[in-house]
Amino acid sequence: MKGKNGVKSFLVIAIIIGLTFLAIYGLNIPGINYRIPSAKESRTGIDIRGGVRATLSAPVGVVPTDKEMETVRTIIEKRLDNKNIFDRTVILEKLNGRIIIEIPWKQGETDFNPQKSIDELGETTLLTFQEVDDTKLDANGKYLPTGKIIIQGLDVVDAVPELDNNTSQMDVSLKLSSEAGKKFEEATGRLIGKPIAIFMDDQLISAPVVNSQIPAGNGARITLGNRNMEESAKEAKELASTIRSGALPFKLEAREINSVSPLLGENALNVIVRAGGIALILVWIFMFIYYRLPGVFANVALLGHTVIQLVVISWLGITLTLPGIAGIILTIGMGVDANVIIFERIKEEIKNGKTLRSAIDVGFKRAFSAIFDANMTTLISAIVLYIFGTGPIQSFAITLGLGVVLSFITAITASRIMLKSVSGINIAKHHWLYGA
Repeated sequence: MKGKNGVKSFLVIAIIIGLTFLAIYGLNIPGINYRIPSAKESRTGIDIRGGVRATLSAPVGVVPTDKEMETVRTIIEKRLDNKNIFDRTVILEKLNGRIIIEIPWKQGETDFNPQKSIDELGETTLLTFQEVDDTKLDANGKYLPTGKIIIQGLDVVDAVPELDNNTSQMDVSLKLSSEAGKKFEEATGRLIGKPIAIFMDDQLISAPVVNSQIPAGNGARITLGNRNMEESAKEAKELASTIRSGALPFKLEAREINSVSPLLGENALNVIVRAGGIALILVWIFMFIYYRLPGVFANVALLGHTVIQLVVISWLGITLTLPGIAGIILTIGMGVDANVIIFERIKEEIKNGKTLRSAIDVGFKRAFSAIFDANMTTLISAIVLYIFGTGPIQSFAITLGLGVVLSFITAITASRIMLKSVSGINIAKHHWLYGA
């Protein structure tokens, strides 16, 4: 290997080796207490590992309307989407005023506590800004809810974590709807010198004192108190995410929480993983025998495609169902298909009398449009499946779409870099090595 192509080829192989290590073992990052999980630590769906079933209802005395129940379902599904939990069931029972949810165990779960898994969603929280009563305090001297609600979570258009330059702490900045902005402007004008308490359910988050009237359109701010930077940043991010996901029109109470047995079980996972491994090996053998030296590089690129996909899925915490695993296996075949088109073009150019380097350049160039068209149509299908599908179908759509993008990159980029890196070596110039 000579020149820049040799360096690039070495880097490609080094990156693939590193990603393979990550996919197998994961990585603990010192200093920030963060871990990139291995592929084995990926969150698996209810069909494989089981999960949690919970029945959530409005509080006693609250009779939600059909519209409010639809809003609650939309919000919960949005929160599940934000946490990449696509293998789920959300059943709305308007007549009984309740919602039934089934979700898989979270990534890295060891104690299998159903209540803990439901708490992870934050789906029962109700955000309110309330006037305070100095006579209503708990044992620690903190304000208790008064029921005098100024605005609530439904009035919040957006929420983002933001650094407060005065305290050097991370707070949450809120953008309010136009109607809520007017209410907040009136309240802050009336309550100058007094606190406004912010509650998540009945838990006091903060109680900032109003220093001046806040005009409509300026939004609001949730101060999280004096903590170290790492704690305040984490809490601000989580709280902003919960608020952005939507605030419920009323508080939900978990009446029943139970474990759910896996629909298919670990054996089904073992079977499909084994099938995927065998398929990958057979593809490697075929590519090596039929395309020889390009086949070797295609196999390396294919390994890179597979491990990158597994690392991204585990890193993002995407729920992996059996259809999702099927999507991964399907994209392995698509990655090979791209390489087959390229290598056949290269063989044609060599037979037409072009030099090896020229044949490689022309082969990749002429194969590009066919590969791009095929990948784009599949990617569009994956996007449509994700938008209109639910649960396992979305899991399949994600792995399919991700795999399509990665197969295109590895086939066009990685394979080309490695092929060009050896095209200048005399021993690698023999046409037999390219199946020509």
